[in-house]
Amino acid sequence: MTAQALYNLITQPDILVAPGAVDALTARLIEEAGFKALYASGAGIANAQFCLPDIGLLTMTEMIETIRRMVEAVSIPVIADADTGYGNALNVTRTIRVYEDAGIAALQMEDQVTPKKCGHFKGKEVIPAEEMVQKIHAAVRARKEMLIIARTDCLATHGMDEAVRRANLYAGAGADLIFVEAPTQKDQIITLPQRISAPLLFNMTEGARSPIMAHDELQAMGYKVVIHPNLAMRVAARAVQSALSVLQKTNSSEFLVSTMLEWNERQRIVRLPEWETLDHELSQIS
Repeated sequence: MTAQALYNLITQPDILVAPGAVDALTARLIEEAGFKALYASGAGIANAQFCLPDIGLLTMTEMIETIRRMVEAVSIPVIADADTGYGNALNVTRTIRVYEDAGIAALQMEDQVTPKKCGHFKGKEVIPAEEMVQKIHAAVRARKEMLIIARTDCLATHGMDEAVRRANLYAGAGADLIFVEAPTQKDQIITLPQRISAPLLFNMTEGARSPIMAHDELQAMGYKVVIHPNLAMRVAARAVQSALSVLQKTNSSEFLVSTMLEWNERQRIVRLPEWETLDHELSQIS
């Protein structure tokens, strides 16, 4: 799905809700649930694909392999995490080209030092604003049509005024959306759209540093996009923990059948009927 399609969604009156995916199956389920876009979560991919924490351990190659599979599995726009752009402005140029070649509609890049940390962890550090501006200029110059989301993590390190200054600076450098990470108080969440002259994305990471906000509240405040980066992964992981506990205690899967995807539903989601139809059609070609 193109960047133009995502832009059209962002410019509509209703806030765009993009749940996070960590693999192609989750991406497909997000689309089937009726959401119009999804977020490829860097933290989620690190956790689910490598069982690693979100502290900048993954390479661009490791990230893009999983993200490309998500793009191929859905027909809705994919917003993709690219951490710090994987280096300096020159590295960002290549990152943009690789991500756009994978079919990404929007790339998110942050102003943390390398290696970065999850935006809700303690001990974050940010690069000078001028260095991030160089990265944004490089991204805008390298992209064909992909949207650029500039994230600042300096609210935790430098306070509200600097976060607002950087947000407006990044927008002026060409970023299409701005993402101020981890506001900790509701009054901060209210204030940001009033002081930043660009469309804003809100990160709803449940149980972390930011309070839980309803979508209609965020829309009324002026936010254009809200992501739930790891909601699906965390719900699924808890369900797996519960199921394995039952299996271990009862020595049978009988009590779990009602909690599973039905066999036929599983095959429908991964499009087995389509592949069977194609197989039949190809077999008729002489």
